[in-house]
Amino acid sequence: MRVGSHLQALPAHLRRRLADALESGQLPGQPSLTALQSELGPEHASEGIIADLDSLARVGLTGPAVAAWLHALDQALSGVVPPDLVWSGPEVSGLPARDTRRVYDELIDSARHSVWISTFVYFDGPQAFARLAQRMDQHPDLRVTLLLNIQRSRGDTSATDQVVRRFTDRFWGTDWPGSSRPAVYYDPRSLDESGKTGVLHAKAVVVDEEAAFITSANLTAAAFDRNIELGVLLHRPSLALAVVRHFQGLIDSRSLEALPLS
Repeated sequence: MRVGSHLQALPAHLRRRLADALESGQLPGQPSLTALQSELGPEHASEGIIADLDSLARVGLTGPAVAAWLHALDQALSGVVPPDLVWSGPEVSGLPARDTRRVYDELIDSARHSVWISTFVYFDGPQAFARLAQRMDQHPDLRVTLLLNIQRSRGDTSATDQVVRRFTDRFWGTDWPGSSRPAVYYDPRSLDESGKTGVLHAKAVVVDEEAAFITSANLTAAAFDRNIELGVLLHRPSLALAVVRHFQGLIDSRSLEALPLS
């Protein structure tokens, strides 16, 4: 565990209280656990914080210097939203968690500029894409990119272009419910007749290059509501942008190919 991790995990108001006590000399740079408990309360003081302060002391930071470090840490962390764990399936008593469907709906409803969605499978297209299509129709400038997997049926020996054509006709004719159309890409390797190459298996939603939802859940009612699925919601623009750049790189290199618009 990295130096300062226990201090970073402290609630911000307790970090500031600790910094003030160190800066004023009320606490020494290497306090005892008892002294730390009197300042932070027994439920927040820990041997881990003592170890963090000892580690900082070993590199020459004590008292006011640690206080300055804590103030700098607060500035660095201000405005950073911690990641949320997001679950589907049965709830566990006493362990609050975000719900997959609710997180997905909130992300789509908040989109202003761009949405990227990658899924391995989807079922009931008109239902699966209803909220996204509605958002696009309400906001004509919203750019939406879908990354989908096209899978051969077992025993299907049709030419690749025929498989893509059938998928295209079904997607635009039946599955997509909106009047505005997203850009759609697929991984052509999944259509290899040998069945020995890769597939597009990533499940992710990125909105406005600000929030990234990485999840095991496909775009299906079962995954959203019944299966045990786990994901993480990150409000970190740097990470959201990194996901978008990777997907865009796959498109630019033709690792992902565009689905025809008709």
